[in-house]
This record gives sequence, C-alpha cells and structure tokens, in this order.
Amino acid sequence: MKLCDIQYGPQWVIWVGLGVCLLMTVLFFSGKGSGLIAGFNTMPEKEKAKYDQKKLCRVYGFGFAFLDILILVMALGENVLPAWFVYVALVMILVDVAGMIFVGSVKCKRR
Repeated sequence: MKLCDIQYGPQWVIWVGLGVCLLMTVLFFSGKGSGLIAGFNTMPEKEKAKYDQKKLCRVYGFGFAFLDILILVMALGENVLPAWFVYVALVMILVDVAGMIFVGSVKCKRR
C-alpha cells in the first residue's frame, strides 16, 4: 500500500499547508516572527529581554524548514512512499517540535 492509497482529501490542501509553512519559515529567518511564537508573545517585556530574539527566530526557522522539507517529500513522493511513512513523519514532526521548544527555551537565553 502506498501513501496515495490512504489520502482522502484534495491535493491542494497539502500545497496550501506547505505554502503556510514556507511563509512561517521566511518570517522566522527574517527575524520578524517572534510574535508568532506561543508563550513568547505573551511574556512581559522584562521576561522577553532574557531571550535573544534573533537566535530564537533562527531556531524556529530551522524547525519550520525541516517541516517544509518533510511536507514536500511527502507531497512529491506520495506514489512511491509506503503508507507506514505517515507514522515515521508523525514521529519526526513531534521530535522537531519538541526540539524547537527545548532549544528555544534553553539555548536562546541571554547569559
């Protein structure tokens, strides 16, 4: 069974999702996406000053770039990839998100 055999929605949804993720990647790499990071945008200014916003945006930019590549591979390889690749992709997404949160909260603090 291939990945395309378990796809139930229209193909354009995948490309719109990829477009949104690419937009987020560009925003984060440009350094203007810090307001989109959940939790960071609600911090008081005193707490925000403890974090390097450029470094934080770069970390989230790399995380979203990984998601972009994964979505693109799944969209282009739907006729080749086996159906169980969905589970591999889910684990990769969860590890990526956990890594972004960990690195963002630990490594992006000012010393």
